[in-house]
Amino acid sequence: MEENRVLIIEDDSEIAQVIAVNIKDLGLVTEHVTDGKEGLNKALSGNFNLIILDIMLPGLDGISVCRNIREKDPLTPILMVTAKAEEIDRVLGLEFGADDYMTKPFSVRELTARVKALLRRSNISQNQSSEDQEKKRISIGNLIVDFHMRKVELEKREIELTVKEFDLLALFIQNQGRAYSRADLLNLIWGYQFQGYEHTVNTHINRLRNKIEKDAANPEYLKTVWGVGYRFAEEKEFKK
Repeated sequence: MEENRVLIIEDDSEIAQVIAVNIKDLGLVTEHVTDGKEGLNKALSGNFNLIILDIMLPGLDGISVCRNIREKDPLTPILMVTAKAEEIDRVLGLEFGADDYMTKPFSVRELTARVKALLRRSNISQNQSSEDQEKKRISIGNLIVDFHMRKVELEKREIELTVKEFDLLALFIQNQGRAYSRADLLNLIWGYQFQGYEHTVNTHINRLRNKIEKDAANPEYLKTVWGVGYRFAEEKEFKK
């Protein structure tokens, strides 16, 4: 069985050591770098199952590292960690593609729970059978979503989505017609309640629309339910 590899980009060696020791107990192999630029190069050149990324880094800040990783790699989970508690850092980290966020100081139990949850979601498709794969492919309108491979095609052209964009689309398309509030989506997609971060949902919805809609201002698939939130169009709406 192939080992899960984790890249730790953290300039505080003591914190990096605490992280490394505790996630190694989960059977993970870790690499550690202390500089943002080096971390970005390592992330893009290596084959990692998870990246743990500090925001305050020398060379290149963590937000920029996250954004640059997401431009090339939409899938590898990113867990952002920082001593700064300001809301702007959390919002920016999530909007630029981080999958989860922890503020220092954090407990070992919290760290391991977040790491296990991210790896479980990342590896889930590898554990599905080929029979299951056939059941996990949905076509609606000109959109095809393959849940096993985590791939999306629009008019036979593959669309690159980040982890959270795909998770949002999967939730909507598997529950066509159901309206979700922004609070619902924060809870369901990010795994627990991010109170006060509804703007993050709006940003992800807008980016998803820009990728799957012909006209994002007049969406065919991802509808706004005024006063509530969002829903995915029902099959009958494509037959008109």
